[in-house]
Amino acid sequence: MCGIAGILSPNPEHTGRQRLQAMADALAHRGPDGEGFWHNPSGIVGLAHRRLSILDLTDAAAQPMHYLMRYSIVYNGEIYNYKELRKQLENSGHEFLSTGDTEVVLAAYAQYGEDCLKQFEGMFSFAIWDEKEQTLFCARDRFGEKPFYYFRQGEEFYFASEMKALWALGIGKETNRNMMGRYLVLGHVQNPSDSSETFYENIYSLPPGTFIKYNASTQRWDIQEYFFLRKEVSVSIKQADAVSITNTLLQNSVARCLRSDVPIGSSLSGGLDSSTIAAYVQALHQNSFQTFSAVFPGFDRDESAHIKQITSNFSLPNYAITPTAEGLVNDFEKLCWHQEEPFTSSSIYAQYKVYEKARAENVPVLLDGQGADEIFGGYIKYVHWHLQSLVSKSKFGAASKELSLFRKYGHKVPWGIKNYVAAFLPAHTTMFLESREHKKLKNSLFLNEEFAAGFVTDTYGIEKPTVTKLNDILHFNMVQMGLQELLRYADRNSMAHGVEVRLPFLNTALVKFIFSLPASCKIKDGYTKSLLRKTMQGKLPDSIVWRKDKVGFETPQKKWMQDPLLKDYLHEAKKQLVAEKFLSEKSLQQSHKSVEIHQEGNEAWRFICAAKVIKK
Repeated sequence: MCGIAGILSPNPEHTGRQRLQAMADALAHRGPDGEGFWHNPSGIVGLAHRRLSILDLTDAAAQPMHYLMRYSIVYNGEIYNYKELRKQLENSGHEFLSTGDTEVVLAAYAQYGEDCLKQFEGMFSFAIWDEKEQTLFCARDRFGEKPFYYFRQGEEFYFASEMKALWALGIGKETNRNMMGRYLVLGHVQNPSDSSETFYENIYSLPPGTFIKYNASTQRWDIQEYFFLRKEVSVSIKQADAVSITNTLLQNSVARCLRSDVPIGSSLSGGLDSSTIAAYVQALHQNSFQTFSAVFPGFDRDESAHIKQITSNFSLPNYAITPTAEGLVNDFEKLCWHQEEPFTSSSIYAQYKVYEKARAENVPVLLDGQGADEIFGGYIKYVHWHLQSLVSKSKFGAASKELSLFRKYGHKVPWGIKNYVAAFLPAHTTMFLESREHKKLKNSLFLNEEFAAGFVTDTYGIEKPTVTKLNDILHFNMVQMGLQELLRYADRNSMAHGVEVRLPFLNTALVKFIFSLPASCKIKDGYTKSLLRKTMQGKLPDSIVWRKDKVGFETPQKKWMQDPLLKDYLHEAKKQLVAEKFLSEKSLQQSHKSVEIHQEGNEAWRFICAAKVIKK
């Protein structure tokens, strides 16, 4: 896990060491264990790297790395199946000087070309320069766990793990006004219509599952998608077989995620996902495995009791921290600097502090549970989509039974005549939901009128899926809007402290298998994540497996926002946003209620966050 950066320019003066050093310095937190630089013979390519040593701690694994006197790479991530790939490549005649995964990536590219991406199981972003062909090949992993940002100007191409490395060269930090408007009013931090769009003009994100190939001689630019998650594939399978296959896939994924030459641990929230990881780690007899948690004594969503249950059950050491409003204020500027783009709630701060604690305890690798809700159908919001799908197939009895059970178990599932209509008119429902969001933008009470007039005249960036089955909404959250923001938060928060986060639930074979299963494997008998629960029955305490409450990674944000320090922060933030003509003058007199993380009316948090993140 590292920080990467590079410049491709026909003018060697633009790829100079001083410029590369500035980029590397901006990424120093991502790689506290060393740095490296390289220029090709003609000087038109310059690569920079900051190293976080996880596999092969020797100098043989330092980057930029070279292979066959032709290929040079800067690489960020982990290829979990690198040992298997290495044997495969050795059988094809390749030799290796290091024991880590970076050289395996290079050899795979030499052997398979662009198709090497199909061989990799893991998280990555990298750039490979081919001196013979004079091409730069840049790629990002299937689900977007590792970031890759770029800027193009004429014949010049700049890239980096984080945008701050681009800003270090003087590339402008100009706010994308459309993105800002949607964030302030709707809370959107992604554009579901275009995953390459960021909060800053002319800086783009390479979409997940995509590669760029640029030929410096012909100036030909090619960007292609190499992976697309299919949602239409379906298999007929017995429940027992589905449980067995899920168990095997999860066990294999966790086992590969445990490959490391440094200490390794896990985040532990007390929920099913992180507890599942702990259970598999324990079954694999991992020694010296430590867990890290955020707890909030006295908060009604505190998970301390569930965390203790897991750590006691598996005899796992646990380090717990309790973030505070005062701490948030003190750390907020630094947190926003690392995140670079706005975020939706203060839960990001809790995650930031958990990763900070892991580094303080000398555990630079953590396993985490992101992705489980999106593939197994874990969010309560998915229930009404599932019910509508059942109704559309005239399975009224099944829908009524599920609704009754969810309500019996204490879930407030909104359901009425509108849902029945939506079930039979999915395309109209999509248009209605998009129109509703657009109206929120148009009728905002706090946006500057001139600012709003620039982007509320069309619906670009407001996209809702047409849902005829559960997989439609799961796929939308996996691919277009939802998971990507969680992965960005985790990457920036972990790398802020030089910590690598690995996500076993985002194993490609596991994701593709779960997506091929019927909705009844995911939501059934009043429970979300039904298949995962059944897979973990007997491996975890029933009180964890069959928990009826769904608690996200939450902080007492409502209470925090009433803190005088944060009220002052809010006032100053609004003044800044008014000065920059994002908010209207009258917004300074408007009051904003304190709400919990997932409640409507969270604009006060968004004002604070937006003002600090876009600050130059």
